[in-house]
Amino acid sequence: MKLISRSLLKIKHSKIILAVLLICLVVRLLPYFAPIRAADIAQNQLAMQFSDRNGLPLGILLTRDQEHTSVVPLNQVSPQFTHAILAAEDGSFYHHGALDMKAVIRASKEAIHAKRIVSGASTITMQLARMLDPVPRSFSGKLSEIWLSWRLTAGMNKDEILAAYINRLPMGGNIYGVEAAAQTYFSIPASELNLAQASLLAAIPNNPTYFNPYEHWERLKQRQKYVLNRMVQESYISGAIAARTHTEKVVFQSRQRGIIAAPHFLFWLANQLSEMQTEEISPRLQNSPIRTTINRPLQQFVEAQVQQVISSLAANNVHDAAALVIDNRTGEVLAYVGSPDYFNEAKLGRNDGVQALRQPGSTLKPFIYELALEKGLIRPNTILPDVPAHYAIPGAKLYSPTDYYTERFLGPVRVRIALANSLNVPAVRVLEKVGVETFLERLHQLGFEHLNQTPEHYGLGLTLGSGEVSLWELARAYLTIARQGDATPLVSTFSNSPLPTPYSLLPKHTIWQLITNILSDRHARATAFGVDSVLNLPFPSAVKTGTSSNYRDTWTVGFTTDYTVATWVGNFNGEPMRQVSGVTGAAPLWNRIMLHLHEHQEPAGFPSPEGLVQLPVCAISGLRPTPDCTSVVQEYFYPEDKSNYEGENQFNLPPEYDEWLAKQQQPNFTSTNLRILSPHHGDLFLLYPGEEAKQKLEFKLAGNKSAPVEWWLNGEKLDTASANSLFWYLRPGNWTLLARSGEMSDKVSFQVELATLKPMRRGFSISNSPVRMKIKD
Repeated sequence: MKLISRSLLKIKHSKIILAVLLICLVVRLLPYFAPIRAADIAQNQLAMQFSDRNGLPLGILLTRDQEHTSVVPLNQVSPQFTHAILAAEDGSFYHHGALDMKAVIRASKEAIHAKRIVSGASTITMQLARMLDPVPRSFSGKLSEIWLSWRLTAGMNKDEILAAYINRLPMGGNIYGVEAAAQTYFSIPASELNLAQASLLAAIPNNPTYFNPYEHWERLKQRQKYVLNRMVQESYISGAIAARTHTEKVVFQSRQRGIIAAPHFLFWLANQLSEMQTEEISPRLQNSPIRTTINRPLQQFVEAQVQQVISSLAANNVHDAAALVIDNRTGEVLAYVGSPDYFNEAKLGRNDGVQALRQPGSTLKPFIYELALEKGLIRPNTILPDVPAHYAIPGAKLYSPTDYYTERFLGPVRVRIALANSLNVPAVRVLEKVGVETFLERLHQLGFEHLNQTPEHYGLGLTLGSGEVSLWELARAYLTIARQGDATPLVSTFSNSPLPTPYSLLPKHTIWQLITNILSDRHARATAFGVDSVLNLPFPSAVKTGTSSNYRDTWTVGFTTDYTVATWVGNFNGEPMRQVSGVTGAAPLWNRIMLHLHEHQEPAGFPSPEGLVQLPVCAISGLRPTPDCTSVVQEYFYPEDKSNYEGENQFNLPPEYDEWLAKQQQPNFTSTNLRILSPHHGDLFLLYPGEEAKQKLEFKLAGNKSAPVEWWLNGEKLDTASANSLFWYLRPGNWTLLARSGEMSDKVSFQVELATLKPMRRGFSISNSPVRMKIKD
């Protein structure tokens, strides 16, 4: 009994296993038996058509598999074409199932009689099956095709099958579907095809290469005659109409194939739209061209200017450029040029200079000054030091910023002069006050999303371009300045949606207006650029240039009240240009675009900074003018600073200017001041054993070079043959040095100590100058 029970149990388990296997097999094979419905074979990867803001075509981008496909419903196809393709490919389409058995029998008899295939028996449904799943032309392949046709017939009605078929028809080259063919060959939608055009297009799918309309016109005309005769047989038209249609002249007057203008913009936009994949976008991609904000005539002008500017700079090893034009009122992109020639692959033409990340040079400086003014760390009338400065950077050499354009230090400068002339040292000083982290946060608010490293990574060089940004980001940020602090996203297409709502980065616009005022002041930037440089336009404009290290990138970004224009000139491969700066590289391109934009109407002037007052100041010192001031200018002040301005009449430079003053031939800041430049107050000098007769210290004075000077050391008057400089042999002790000239005087204290060890001289030499140390308070 136990053996029988075990046997029955084994049989029961075997049946269960067999049943599970059968279920798995059915599940696995079920997709091959299920009816195919229209939604299952919907064409999602469609070609995109684009137009400019006024409806002018910009071009067509193919699908990811490089096919030009446009899908239209059956009721949006000309009946002439529907009749023509039915007559040519499957006259009995609406009267048979997946197979046309009459056609199969007829084709079999003809093949047996002629001992070769004379005519085919494929129905439109079978052709659609072959389009969906190409298989080898073998017996098994034909069975697979028939089976797929039955599944299509089971899941779709005749109109759905026909619509899927005519939207996939091969129409020559990489053109698929009647809509794409009508647009490409005749520049009209498929709904407007006449009989002559429709019969010609219906002739192409039989052999698209053999019947290519541009290369084999006579062949195509013979095939058209066949299509028209078939339409007569199917009673769609009369013989007379067929004959007249065949002789009718048809011109394949297609609009320009592919891309007409703005290729970089179209590919960038297509990628943006593909990522969105919203319900609002999808119908636009399928039914009509996407209307962009681009102005095609302006776009083509900018493209031409980019090529001309690059050609003029070829001798300086300049090969690439990019430009962006924005409407200030709406934030709409009017022109977008990513390279001189998108289609020149050998010269990296497909690189998009608008979106590429490069070092921005000095173009970020306006934002650090704006932030410092906002936080009250500087004021419009603040005097900043443009003097040698050194910053210790962990793991690196001392960072000593210098000025690119002036190639010298200007000493004390107003905020206006520092920003307008793009002075590096004052900008670094201001960033030091603000803090790198705080500045980085503001740049993120302005849309510089690619500055995603830590504040320590960028350091104080952030304001000089140590990070990497795109031209797109720069244009968007300068648009915020142009809009007086009201930030708005850049707009690239029109839709039924309202324009983005601007948002204010500040509760008031005054500081942004002041930054604009400085950037538009041609006299303020004259030291670095001259009064009549390429940056100066015959109407109000604000502009800033930038040059990255080793001349790898040059930038010019600026705006009027109407437009913002951003330009970049450089090399995609990273090669440095030869002596090309922002003002000689990107600025000429900026200048040409701006002049063109305002050719017929000049822009309005910029508004004056609200709530600020203008007062006369000495251009050199920034103080209230005195009789010896050689140049007086107007400067903006906060009203609360007016009283201080009226009480200031003396300008005393702090010690940080000493090194700079020592190098000035004719100091401009010492007419009312006397300054001991060396030694510094609080210095400690080491006198090494055996060096007593060799180590000397220079006593050096700035200012008052023509008047007699008395030197006193610890109350003892020193004899000197030079009024402003003398050398003194070091002696241990505490010393007080006094310089006096008339009623002016200056005094410093320093120490000299004996060193316990003689200095090592291995690997480097030591001069006879004393070793200076700073005494800590």
